[in-house]
Amino acid sequence: MPPGQSGGKGNACMNKDILSVLGRVFWHRTVSISAEVALPPKRIAISLLTLDLLYLSLSMFIAFILTSNHGYTGFGDLELLAVLLLTLAISALIFIRVGLYRAMIRFMGQHAIWTILSSVTYSAITLAIVTYLSEITFSPLLPMTYWIFAVLSVGGTRLCARAFFHSIKWFNSKNVIIYGAGESGRQLLTALQHGEKFRVVAFVDDDINIHGTVINGVPVVPPDSMANISKEFNISQVLLALPTISGERRREIINSLAGLTISVKTIPKISELVSGRAFVGQIQDIDLSDLLGREPVPPNPELIEKCIASKVVLVTGAGGSIGAELCRQILQSSPKVLIMLDNSEFALYKIQNQIKSEMISNTTELIGLLGSAQDFNRMRTIYRTFNVQTVYHAAAYKHVPIVEYNVAEGVANNIFGTAASAQAAKETNVETFVLISTDKAVRPANVMGASKRFAELVVQGLALEESKTRFCIVRFGNVLGSSGSVVPLFKEQIQEGGPVTVTHPDVSRYFMSLQEAAQLVLQASAMGTGGDVFVLDMGEPVRILELAKRMIQLSGFDSNRSNDIVENIDIEFIGLRPGEKLHEELLLGTRVAGTGHPMIMRAEEKALDFRSVEEALQEMETYCLRADCAGISSILRRTVDGYASHEIRHDHIWVTQGNAGKRLPETYIDDENVKFFPRQTRREKN
Repeated sequence: MPPGQSGGKGNACMNKDILSVLGRVFWHRTVSISAEVALPPKRIAISLLTLDLLYLSLSMFIAFILTSNHGYTGFGDLELLAVLLLTLAISALIFIRVGLYRAMIRFMGQHAIWTILSSVTYSAITLAIVTYLSEITFSPLLPMTYWIFAVLSVGGTRLCARAFFHSIKWFNSKNVIIYGAGESGRQLLTALQHGEKFRVVAFVDDDINIHGTVINGVPVVPPDSMANISKEFNISQVLLALPTISGERRREIINSLAGLTISVKTIPKISELVSGRAFVGQIQDIDLSDLLGREPVPPNPELIEKCIASKVVLVTGAGGSIGAELCRQILQSSPKVLIMLDNSEFALYKIQNQIKSEMISNTTELIGLLGSAQDFNRMRTIYRTFNVQTVYHAAAYKHVPIVEYNVAEGVANNIFGTAASAQAAKETNVETFVLISTDKAVRPANVMGASKRFAELVVQGLALEESKTRFCIVRFGNVLGSSGSVVPLFKEQIQEGGPVTVTHPDVSRYFMSLQEAAQLVLQASAMGTGGDVFVLDMGEPVRILELAKRMIQLSGFDSNRSNDIVENIDIEFIGLRPGEKLHEELLLGTRVAGTGHPMIMRAEEKALDFRSVEEALQEMETYCLRADCAGISSILRRTVDGYASHEIRHDHIWVTQGNAGKRLPETYIDDENVKFFPRQTRREKN
């Protein structure tokens, strides 16, 4: 018996009966719970349970020693042993029941800590009840003392193990900085702390009121501390957690980070988070539009919907970069039918799958059609069959060097594709026809630009004739991220370790984002009155060399060999490609007028009557069928302003025929099998 008073015989018997009942209850409960509770993974759970029982035994031993007046020596007492075993058994049952062994130690969070505290608390209460029901006299401090040592042993060992796992993770992880200590930044920190790739060293934030504070163990510092922190901790990446800031401020921050030669990544913007297309912990490359030096053109929803909502809309070249983005933007205005036309089976298959996956509750009917915009009969049949109301003509060859090497086919596609599509639209009373053009059509230095200017003249000529169709033209610069664009090329070259190839140190281009380009086209279609040429106020042109340097620096590399620590990526100048010029223009003249949109202008430019254009088309048809580049060039020089100085000398067929003396004779062309628009139209009239 322990020292102190002992209970009477009746009480002792009663207490033993209660202990017996508790034992039987425990046994049956253990059997039932063991059938319900799985311990994943089993071996780890059993090992942890065994350790916890040892910790609890040790805690009870220490608690009895410390709370006894003269030190307790009765550990051989069977009744005390029963109390210990029953307390351990019930505690084990509690630990299993509350799910203490479901949590992985390395990913322990606040919830797991509360689980430990509650489990040990229940164990201490169990000890108090079992000891009270026994004949053992104990101090009121016993449960509390036991609770303290149990928390330190059960919880402390787990926290030490968690710290050990984190130290291993940090040893192999990359040091990063989160720019933005708001809600998104805190959510990103939580996501990264549960991973093994990144260790967040600091928050950077513009708010001076939170500088010097600590968020979940991570200090918040001002932006001017980034240079020192990046050197001290060998920072590999800066993660932008700024989904709600303005585009202008976002670009200011990105430009300030470019000089640090640290890779810059970002989390999705607020629109992507709200729509469910992305989540806060998703790290991605900075948006291509963030590389622009100006604010994107804000869209006007009313203008966009005017030619689309509840209408039958057709997009030619729907599988291309611009055509595909047009389809996505058009769907947001809920057309009745969206027809996607492309002559590439793969491109049509791809865009159909993409559009269908993005449609959630849209009731628009999607129709994918194979066909060439050069086929007048095909276009006319499509317009009539589906009662098309709006056409966005994006089908064209746009890559300058490729068209220089394939002149006849490039001219045929760009000019006759436009002529056939536009004339068929006029004949079938399509309400609106929009030609998507390029800044390369202004005083063109290449065949592609000249062919697009000729296509503009076709549309302007048709607009001068009496027609129920409104014709308009939208002209813009380079599109970031489109196929063949310089930005994806630079990105690929950087990923491969360089060199990054730039044609000339002084070359510059106008840029806009793919989304912005599509929105401009849709808005212009609502403002056109007939033959309009719309251009965008795109700000200052971007120097390609500076764009390349910025992309290299924002990827965490150096382009000047000025840093011995950071890996270098060279920039190599390869010279202007065939047909390229140093600078592009958006206007042929200086006469421009405003529109209903503050950043869209209407250019007042020279147009030809359609009879003159049609005569040039008839001549061009013959030269294209013969692959006669000299004839094609003569028509373009005569028709297109600013093209007189260009010479065609790269076309593969033309060069080979000329060198071998195998130029096709005049009689090679079968006059009855011509395929282009002008002859087909004349044959029908006759």
